[in-house]
Amino acid sequence: MKIEHLNIVLAGLAEKGWCVLPDFLPSAEVAGLRAECLARHDAGAFHDAGVGSGPSAVVSEIRGDHILWVEVDDPHPAVQAYVDSTEALRQAVNRDFFLGLHELESHFAVYPQGTYYKKHLDRFRDDDRRTLTTIVYLNEAWTEADGGLLRFWPDPSGEGEQIDIVPAGGTLVTFLSELYWHEVLPARRTRLALTGWYKRR
Repeated sequence: MKIEHLNIVLAGLAEKGWCVLPDFLPSAEVAGLRAECLARHDAGAFHDAGVGSGPSAVVSEIRGDHILWVEVDDPHPAVQAYVDSTEALRQAVNRDFFLGLHELESHFAVYPQGTYYKKHLDRFRDDDRRTLTTIVYLNEAWTEADGGLLRFWPDPSGEGEQIDIVPAGGTLVTFLSELYWHEVLPARRTRLALTGWYKRR
């Protein structure tokens, strides 16, 4: 991970608790992750995402994505490059903010055409370990017309001004999990991401 990218993320977190960073991953790594994500999805390795912690229920009216959890020892080179980059970010955040982040829990997310994820927070009511959210987009040549924008509320109240973020390939979005409301607007074509949460013990 580039030092300048780390510095941008750290500055954003220090100033406002969130950051959007284009080109967090180089295009070759994004292409490798995209290809692997689609191959595993086509092979039937994914399952419908649930809502809530523990034995979660699938509620299609709230979210419609399919997910596959990522293991830190996954042998695929592009996945390992992602793991290495997010580990560098974890160490830097702990060094600067003393958050005690212990591990990254992450999954591939595939949103088929027409699916979405309603407005929510990433920290569960009964489990406060999720501390910092990271989303890395894997989409190719994505534009606003393709839908699937990440709608983000900078005010922790979840009210007021909204920011719509285009899920362009390689872009990293990171924010404090307990504070920031967000949703995925309906996608007009298949939308891909790697979504993760740095957790405390």
